[in-house]
Amino acid sequence: MADREKVLRYFKAGGDEQVASKLLDLAEGARKSRKYKVSDFLDPHGQNVAEIVAANFPNVKIQTDGGLKNPERAKVAFVSEEFYGNPDFGIEAYAVKWDKRYYDINHRDILGAFMGIGCKREVLGDIIFIPEGAQFVADSTMEPFILANLQKIGAAPVEITTIPLTDLQERTEQVKIIKATVAALRLDAVAAAGYGVSRSHMSDEIKARNVKINWQEAKSASQAVNEGDIISFRSRGRVEVDEIKGLTKKGRTSITLKRFI
Repeated sequence: MADREKVLRYFKAGGDEQVASKLLDLAEGARKSRKYKVSDFLDPHGQNVAEIVAANFPNVKIQTDGGLKNPERAKVAFVSEEFYGNPDFGIEAYAVKWDKRYYDINHRDILGAFMGIGCKREVLGDIIFIPEGAQFVADSTMEPFILANLQKIGAAPVEITTIPLTDLQERTEQVKIIKATVAALRLDAVAAAGYGVSRSHMSDEIKARNVKINWQEAKSASQAVNEGDIISFRSRGRVEVDEIKGLTKKGRTSITLKRFI
C-alpha cells in the first residue's frame, strides 16, 4: 500500500498535490475493488504524475487511451492485476461541421464554445481539424448535454454528431519554424520570441499565470528554459524549444522554435 502522505509531499513542491491526490484515490480504488478506475482527460504532465502514482502501488498498473491513435490528452486507467478484462475508458467521439465559406474556426474557438456551455476542460480530450470540419473526443457521460447545447461555435451555427472512435483521424499539427536570438535563456525572452510579443508583455502574462512550461504553471519570468521544453500560452497554443545553437558574435543565444498552430 502506498504511503499517501509521502507521495503528496513529493508533488507538493511542484504544485501537483491536488491532481496527485485525485489520482491516488483512483489507484487506491482500483486496488480495493480489484477492478479499475479511470481518470479525467490528462495533459502529458498529468499522465506523468499518474505513472509515478501507479509506481507506488505494486499490484496496480496503468493503461492510457485518448480515443485517437496518437493523443496528447488522454485518460488513465488504474488497473488491478487481478482484473483480466479491458477497462471502459468512457470516451465518445464527435464530428463538427460548419459553413467554411463564411466562418473560420480554430482550436481556441471550439475550446471556448465547449467551456462556454458549462463543460470543464477535464472532460474534453483532443480536438483535431479535418477537411470537413473538426473532430473531438469527450467523456461519454457528457454526450446528451453536448449534443443539446453545442449548437454554435462563435457566430457559426454548427452541426454536431457522434461518430465511432474508429472514424477518428490521426492528430496532425501545423508547425511554424521560428529562428531567433535571445539575450538569455529565460522563459519570458524565449516565449516572447515564440509568440511574437514583447518581453515585458510576456512577463506580465507569466505573472498572471497564463503561461505553462512542460504543462506546469510557470514559476517566474526568469525561469530557465532548456532544449525540448514545451511552452504553452493560454489561448495561443504551444511552442517547443527545438534547438539551442549557441552564442552569436553579439553574445546573444541563437535558438530554433517550433510554433504549433
